[in-house]
Amino acid sequence: MLNEIQQDAQSRMNKSVASLKNAFSKIRANRAHSSLLEQIHVDYYGSMVPLSQVANISVEDSRTFKVSPWEKDMVAVIEKAIMTSNLGLNPQTMGQIMRIPLPPLTQERRGELVKIVKDEAEQAKVAIRNIRRDANSDFKELLKEKEISRDGARKAENSIQKITDTYIKEIEAKFCEKENSLLEI
Repeated sequence: MLNEIQQDAQSRMNKSVASLKNAFSKIRANRAHSSLLEQIHVDYYGSMVPLSQVANISVEDSRTFKVSPWEKDMVAVIEKAIMTSNLGLNPQTMGQIMRIPLPPLTQERRGELVKIVKDEAEQAKVAIRNIRRDANSDFKELLKEKEISRDGARKAENSIQKITDTYIKEIEAKFCEKENSLLEI
């Protein structure tokens, strides 16, 4: 029973870290990465669909995207969606192919992105701590029902704390890595 609670907590903590990685991948650094454009949705005949479902997205070089719509009619719609996406991107249309250069990040924008990354990391830490709290309350519930001893509950809480510390360190490492990639010129 204790192992099940610990495994559940560890599984949920893994999901929190995976969610953080996903959030970090959507935050722009100095390099073009196709996940940056995945959050853009395009109006495709009345329904909003991800850009990747109406066009081929590729990275030409470290600072340029290439978007090739599958239908000629979608060029203007995709261009408008990219411009209104709040990413600060300005596509250059050449016939049916769009090239999207990434403008260099200003120091001010880098600072804003670092704050966003810090907030995301802090939210992930809070999620990890909430999972720890849930597991500890489960242990206390078992103790109250006399299904485990006090020593067993204490050992289980210490074990959960060690797992929590491991995940918090992993989150901090990911934050430092992302912060360094944002601040490098």
